[in-house]
Amino acid sequence: MLERQEQISQTIVTAQQMRDIEARIFAAGMPVAALMEKVAGLIFRRVQALYPNLQTQSVGILTGPGHNGGDALVVARELHFCGYDVKIYSSFSKLKELTSQHLQYAQSLGIPCYESIEQLSDCDLLIDGLFGFGLERTLTSAIAQAINQINSWSKPVVSIDLPSGLHTDTGEVLGTAIRATHTFCLGLWKLGLLQDHALEYVGKAELIDFDIPLADVQAVVGTNRIHRITQTTALSTLPLPRPAVTHKYKEGHLLLICGSRRYSGGAILTGLGARVSGVGMLSIAVPESLKPLLVAQLPEALIIGCPETQTGAIASLQLPENTDLSSFNAIAIGPGLTRDATPIVQQVLSSDRPLILDADGLNILAQMGTIPTLQKRQAVTILTPHAGEFKRLFPDLPDPMKDRVRAVREAAAQSGAIVLLKGARTAIANSQNSVWINPESTPALARGGSGDVLTGLLSGLLAQAKSKDISVEKIVATAAWWHSQAAILAGGERTELGVDAFTLTNYFIPVLASAWKELN
Repeated sequence: MLERQEQISQTIVTAQQMRDIEARIFAAGMPVAALMEKVAGLIFRRVQALYPNLQTQSVGILTGPGHNGGDALVVARELHFCGYDVKIYSSFSKLKELTSQHLQYAQSLGIPCYESIEQLSDCDLLIDGLFGFGLERTLTSAIAQAINQINSWSKPVVSIDLPSGLHTDTGEVLGTAIRATHTFCLGLWKLGLLQDHALEYVGKAELIDFDIPLADVQAVVGTNRIHRITQTTALSTLPLPRPAVTHKYKEGHLLLICGSRRYSGGAILTGLGARVSGVGMLSIAVPESLKPLLVAQLPEALIIGCPETQTGAIASLQLPENTDLSSFNAIAIGPGLTRDATPIVQQVLSSDRPLILDADGLNILAQMGTIPTLQKRQAVTILTPHAGEFKRLFPDLPDPMKDRVRAVREAAAQSGAIVLLKGARTAIANSQNSVWINPESTPALARGGSGDVLTGLLSGLLAQAKSKDISVEKIVATAAWWHSQAAILAGGERTELGVDAFTLTNYFIPVLASAWKELN
């Protein structure tokens, strides 16, 4: 049972996939009416739990023409039977047969039904059943005006499946959309709810699991599914616990190449991120003038001072005696580097080591030509761009601000790299068409240096992954989850304004300890 719940919680579907899954359920003999009753009953109980004092107040039900409207009408009926003051808004002339039957019955019970949204202006709570998954047309005229009116009231709104007006797959606002307080996603997570530009409309989202058979999900989504990163999956891929007998080189040897005279902080923050990953041995190559500063901040690391250019960038790698790039389990390059270090990026791209590129590493790669350069690499490559860097890396691909999942999928497929696209909902893809989305984050991470910390954390985990036989894709997903959870914890204690990148590094171990305790 727990395994099923975890797989359902991880799965994200498109509108077409959800249609296909429901078609299998109905073809197997599940009556549509029975499923509607079950789903609406679950919604009704959640509304009662969230708003326990509503019985002396008024609830408005926003009813659309499809089965989403039918779900809302069953909720209206149950609220009415429990003594709630219920009002229905329904302005559509044509309804699906089952929805029409529920509306007829609700009216026979004496529940008032109105075509004007103004009649619901005195309601204390609104339940949005206007449109479910699959909406693709732009909302206009009377229904758009009604939604705008609802939003102007600033009342709590519970949306069924998705806030009405959002595109199921892209999260795009189709003219206008309900700004929900809570969204009850039905059965499986819909992709649009996890796209950045939908977040201000979704409110607090939760899954209403109505027991979709796992076999039907697997038959439709296959192995190349879109995954929602959960705490359980993240913890299962961390390189813990360690064996009783081990040593530092068995726990991964990482090389960071970062920093310049102009941007020394990037090297420090990347090193601090790597430190909290637990990597066994950390080497950091920086310009010679930065070496004392790095030694003071990271005394346990091997700081490699390198010759520098007149501008203070690394001029050439000067690794310790009997050491070359093949001595490391992973390499990360970019934070604080400046573009004057282009030859160094070219050198590490030619190596056979797992490689993470960030910041100026990405900018230099874009100048070199992202796709042809990466197609020559034989080892794992991970790119960690924000939207602006993504556009420079992949100027001919879809705009990541419009459809993050499609953009990151195509970038990974064409480059052969694993691409982590930063954002409010970080999206990760590999060249085999699998995608992971981090479902939680915080604006506290909108601070300079937060990305450097992520690069250090990810590269430290990657250096440990090879000896632990952990897939690289899952390591990348785990790093994104851990990074955001640390920021959420820090923001809860210090407010979002109090989480600078240096402070963030102090919250990785507490959040991990808390998660392990909860899991065990």
